[in-house]
Amino acid sequence: MSQIPNELRYTKEHEWVKVTDNEATIGITDHAQNELTDIIFVELPEQDRKIKKGEAMGAVESVKSVSELFSPVNGQVKQVNNELEQSPDMVNKEPYGKGWLIVLTLDDSNEAADLMSADDYKKLIGE
Repeated sequence: MSQIPNELRYTKEHEWVKVTDNEATIGITDHAQNELTDIIFVELPEQDRKIKKGEAMGAVESVKSVSELFSPVNGQVKQVNNELEQSPDMVNKEPYGKGWLIVLTLDDSNEAADLMSADDYKKLIGE
């Protein structure tokens, strides 16, 4: 059974979002990293890049496949998790902690409210 923290918002593409003030920290869910298995490479967007909701913002490569990452919200890249270059497996070990992917400065801090709640995400993945 996957970890699904209640305080986060979720997407159908298995990303999670944590909004704090006008910033959104984004990662992939525990369910997603379980499905991907061993993550061997993470491609992240450049600092300061403007990203639109639904736009590809990078990719996660595992021993099984390559999966594109799609932005769940509109914003500008404030920070990327550079530690993942050396330790991409951190996404497997701590998907909601040290395995976060990027932080965006949000265009609209209310936008994440449209994403799925933890309960909705549990239904999506059948838990």
